[in-house]
Amino acid sequence: MDSRRLLRISATALAVGGLVLSGCTSGSGAAAPSPSRAAVSGEPAAPAALARYYAQKVSWRDCGVADFQCATVRVPLDYAKPGGDEVELAVSRSRATGPGKRLGSLLVNPGGPGGSAVGYVQGFAGIGYPAPVRARYDIVGVDPRGVARSEPVECLTGPEMDAYTQVDVTPDSAAEKAALEGSFKQFAAACEKRSGKVLPHVSTVAAARDMDIVRAVLGDEKLTYVGASYGTFLGATYAELFPERAGRLVLDGAMDPSLTAEQLNREQTAGFETAINAFAADCVTKADCPLGTESVPAALAALQRFFRATDAEPVPTDGSRKLGESLATTGVITAMYDEAAWPQLREALTRAMGGEGSALLALADTYYEREADGSYANLMFANAAVNCLDLPPAFAGPSAVERAVPSFEKASPVFGRNLAWAALNCTYWPTPATGRPHRITAEGAPPIVVVGTTRDPATPYKWARSLAEQLSSGILLTYDGDGHTAYGRGSDCVDTAINAYLLEGIPPQDGKRCS
Repeated sequence: MDSRRLLRISATALAVGGLVLSGCTSGSGAAAPSPSRAAVSGEPAAPAALARYYAQKVSWRDCGVADFQCATVRVPLDYAKPGGDEVELAVSRSRATGPGKRLGSLLVNPGGPGGSAVGYVQGFAGIGYPAPVRARYDIVGVDPRGVARSEPVECLTGPEMDAYTQVDVTPDSAAEKAALEGSFKQFAAACEKRSGKVLPHVSTVAAARDMDIVRAVLGDEKLTYVGASYGTFLGATYAELFPERAGRLVLDGAMDPSLTAEQLNREQTAGFETAINAFAADCVTKADCPLGTESVPAALAALQRFFRATDAEPVPTDGSRKLGESLATTGVITAMYDEAAWPQLREALTRAMGGEGSALLALADTYYEREADGSYANLMFANAAVNCLDLPPAFAGPSAVERAVPSFEKASPVFGRNLAWAALNCTYWPTPATGRPHRITAEGAPPIVVVGTTRDPATPYKWARSLAEQLSSGILLTYDGDGHTAYGRGSDCVDTAINAYLLEGIPPQDGKRCS
């Protein structure tokens, strides 16, 4: 798994394979004071040096998907050297359908980092966002640099990823610790070998600067944006860099940029504990609950026994791979992102606990974006590359993880040990981190709506409260419910409030709650 993987999920997104979770790629370090905008962005290039990028013309073409157009936008690989190599960003849009006056472009990002915004637009946002919003806006997705169709980061081959995802992430011996450490080193070395040129240049800051160029070439004076999960960090970073160009920004399932990587991973671990407790509370009321119907504590104890059993003896599947503890845990966590997946998880657990692990393995494969032919999308590679650049690593080495395990297990008796060890990935990353934890205030930006879900597993509700408080113009909208993110997931209250903001420029009252 990769840690701080934060993708926006809905039942529709699950169907098209846009999925997420916390896991193995992370970072940490001492909290730093909020840097100046120049410190965050690096030495800015002179406007003249970027003029040709801001002035480029977009050539739209049919992209083989009904009602969508595609294009590419050029950006500098290195903003400190804008006359050097370039990256071509993949862009897709669905045009405003009417009726009503077109309001411009609405850029969306589903999270990750590493989620394809092009895939998200074509698979969900461009057809599934509320009709009044699609009527007035062109819905636009841009794959960030390093992601999917935009100079994708590449690392392991399909067979190598199969092996990587099966490594024991709850090591019980020196040999298992060495194997886990070796797998992270192999992953990092493969990324450097296959994508060394782009690795130093896939930070969230660079992606936010790219987004400003896209805004300009689309002809929009201000950026209108809906970012989910990690996409909230991208949107907040944009507001920090370009407050005067921020328009109507919605940050749904918010991250807290002031936290170190260790803090992020531990608090996200607690979020998954909240979610698994909610799942268990629902499960014990069902006659088909594979964890029993006695009580929530008994159900969670049964789940932990199952994980330990798969650690000792992996469960067979209908293919060559077996379901060990790492993949079993990933499959369970995957279903925490959307309560609509809970029936699927009950069935998968029933089968796996009965000796056939294919259904739970399929959930894990969805998380990793593994295709039926054994190939993988680049999401996990981009996820590591961005996370490891944005924050210093969570842990200096295995001994630091061992010291932290008790605090992770306190945060989540079910997932804590797994997610503590999973956060070791960035320790061996070949490219030093360029970002640091800091508060984002975005002084001068107009109202920014921050949405938090009270039982969100991947981006705990406290993060939304914190980000809304940090932003000088932050407005908190709360959804009292389960699952990851809130907009477009069935709450009329949430959708009505956000639609009014996007269409009328009227933000919800700060502190408004929906259910």
